[in-house]
Amino acid sequence: PSMAAMAAPPPAEPPVPPGRRCPALLGVEPLLFLATVSLGLQGPLATQYLWDRLGAEHGYSDRNSSESGGCGDGNATADPLRQEVEALVSHWNLYINLGGFFVSLFSVTLFGPWSDSVGRRPALILPAAGMALQTAIYLLVMYLELHVAFFLLGRVLSSLTGDYSLILASCFSSVADTSERRVRTFRVAVLEACLGTAGMVASIGGGQWRKAQGYVNPFWLAFAASLAATLYAAFFLRESVKQKKETKLFTLGHYKAVYRLYTAPEHPSSRWKLALYSLAFFLIVTVHFGAKDLYVLYELGFPLCWASDLIGYGSAASYLAYLSSLAGLRLLQLCLEDTWVAEIGLISNIAGLVVISLATTTPLMFTGYGILFLSMAATPVIRSKLSKLVSETEQGALFASVACVQGLCSLVATGVFNSLYPATLHFMRGFPFLFGAIILLIPAAILGWIQIWDSKHDYSHFQDASLSP
Repeated sequence: PSMAAMAAPPPAEPPVPPGRRCPALLGVEPLLFLATVSLGLQGPLATQYLWDRLGAEHGYSDRNSSESGGCGDGNATADPLRQEVEALVSHWNLYINLGGFFVSLFSVTLFGPWSDSVGRRPALILPAAGMALQTAIYLLVMYLELHVAFFLLGRVLSSLTGDYSLILASCFSSVADTSERRVRTFRVAVLEACLGTAGMVASIGGGQWRKAQGYVNPFWLAFAASLAATLYAAFFLRESVKQKKETKLFTLGHYKAVYRLYTAPEHPSSRWKLALYSLAFFLIVTVHFGAKDLYVLYELGFPLCWASDLIGYGSAASYLAYLSSLAGLRLLQLCLEDTWVAEIGLISNIAGLVVISLATTTPLMFTGYGILFLSMAATPVIRSKLSKLVSETEQGALFASVACVQGLCSLVATGVFNSLYPATLHFMRGFPFLFGAIILLIPAAILGWIQIWDSKHDYSHFQDASLSP
């Protein structure tokens, strides 16, 4: 027997039987919650810090414009100095996001397939520690008033370890490892509900805390959350990969594993299904990100003119869609196939965005948020269907590619929706939401077509089997 086999006593870490879920205490849900809280605190606060810091360096303060009445009709010419600060903040955000995306594109597709062999825990410890390092660098920038370029350094260092994208990929891979096929969609939806709950806590708590105590204390919480996620992955998380094996980290074989998913899958029909499901996922998540980027800007402007408290309630309402979608998905699964549940979720999303695009009053805006109550039901269905198209030893490679697609969604959404909003203000303020609703018709058609094709395919196989002697 090999030394590796002798060194692995069964009682310490027994293999997880197929379909047996890990105990709740040892699952990935707490880790994903902590990492999302850390990320949710860092994103908006870092942007606000850049605004205040760069504004102060250029002699601009929000107080300069506070006497103008706050909410205007959207047609007034912006202050040139404010425009300059907005452009600087936008550029630095772009540099940070692009730097993080391109570096993590290579690290995630390296670590994700690697985790199929060595296990998920190393692929969760590394990015969680990287997020803690990034937050520590951000704190140093604030304490020592270092140049804001160090924000980019922190993001790149975090991305070298996989960043939040690798945490997402590894968590969804772990759920795929430890769940039966028939319950996998719901388990994935539970993870997405963790995302929504953590995002709600971070967005509401972080904003209020910053008003009361500034930036430093909320960033200490973000550091503590990412550090807690690292310790949880290192000491409390049960390994979900059943048969681990030693493998090299720095090898092109990991990138080839991702490439083989889309070029040489086990079944001939899997190739085009993977591509179509990935396209549907890309379009849905791009619309989600794009709409979320614009909600606050839309609510601040005329005619809604929301104050900070209403914006907080609106943010909470948008995140509640994760929880209501989880409950709705569970109920609808009792009588419908997963694909039709996803279609209902897309109808909810389309209808909600149409109402929001026409909202001119606060009740109508909250009505739109209410109609979105099933809007997050489609993505867990697609993740689940993708995971069922590949083998158990390819889950890490699959969800690494999905995480890269999600990172690309964020970039595309920011570029498209943030450019579309000012360009369409003169004829319809809510046009980007209407545009998003139209785009969602494409994934709705893709999912419906695949389901109909599968049904006909299964029916023809059933007929062939019944006619054979």
